[in-house]
Amino acid sequence: MQNRFWRIARRPEGIDFASALELVEAPLAPLVDDEIRIRNSHLSMDAGTRLWLTDREDGYQPPLPVGAPMSGLVLGEVVESRAEGFAPGDLVRAFGQWSDWSTVDAVMSGALVLDPTVSDRRSWFGPLGMNGWTALWGVEKTGAAKLGERVLVSAAAGATGILAVQIAKLLGCEAWGIAGGAAKCAYLTDELGIAGAVDYKGTDVGAQLDAAGGFDVYFDNVGGALLDQVLTRMNHYGRVAVCGLLADYTSGRRTAPAEFDQVLMRRLRIEGFFSPDFMHEGPALTERLRSCTRRAIW
Repeated sequence: MQNRFWRIARRPEGIDFASALELVEAPLAPLVDDEIRIRNSHLSMDAGTRLWLTDREDGYQPPLPVGAPMSGLVLGEVVESRAEGFAPGDLVRAFGQWSDWSTVDAVMSGALVLDPTVSDRRSWFGPLGMNGWTALWGVEKTGAAKLGERVLVSAAAGATGILAVQIAKLLGCEAWGIAGGAAKCAYLTDELGIAGAVDYKGTDVGAQLDAAGGFDVYFDNVGGALLDQVLTRMNHYGRVAVCGLLADYTSGRRTAPAEFDQVLMRRLRIEGFFSPDFMHEGPALTERLRSCTRRAIW
């Protein structure tokens, strides 16, 4: 049987993915022990995927080699299994290939059997998936947000940010978001009902941040110059939960905060976090997030 898949033809420059990936075909190899084969119905394009396409060796995982199939989270049904606990017909999520069929080691790919009764399968990528896990963990654990505190989320209209602001609100915090453009900011305030939104494409971002009056928790998806703006507006003993570095992924540069002295002056705590570190908490996080879906818009 032939399998179509996206192959990494070259390292992308900036956001030019069209010339970096090419669609090819190759025959499927027979399964070996502990493998499953998934008929992919959905593929997830996550921000961190951009880092895998660089040649950086010091990221949170090795770069994908040129010539290899493009990897990422996939969702679909098991069609063949040589792994214990997985049977044909199971709905699963795993780290697979951008292809018609993903062949993966069930353990190494983090394959997980899912509840097929969830009406919108895409939820297993969003609020019930790693985006949801990351948002909840980053706000509540890494950011240690407390009732009544002011929480700021960058890239707040993105896949993880849109969940983080709602979770902060559900936890009794005053939620603020940073997004690009008036329409996204209006969605955050008018539809999601968060306390305020900062348009980083607008004028005087610093003044917009000042309007909030200081932040206790910053859920950072961006890094770069925006982090400098926020560090000077953190409250004493605030926490910065570093989830992503979007400003660096496409620029090819390494940025460092020019306002790093504020970590000392304001007694801040900055901590990075990464979903595989709390993968073992996934079932419990999913249960909490499923209960939240009855009270939130996502």
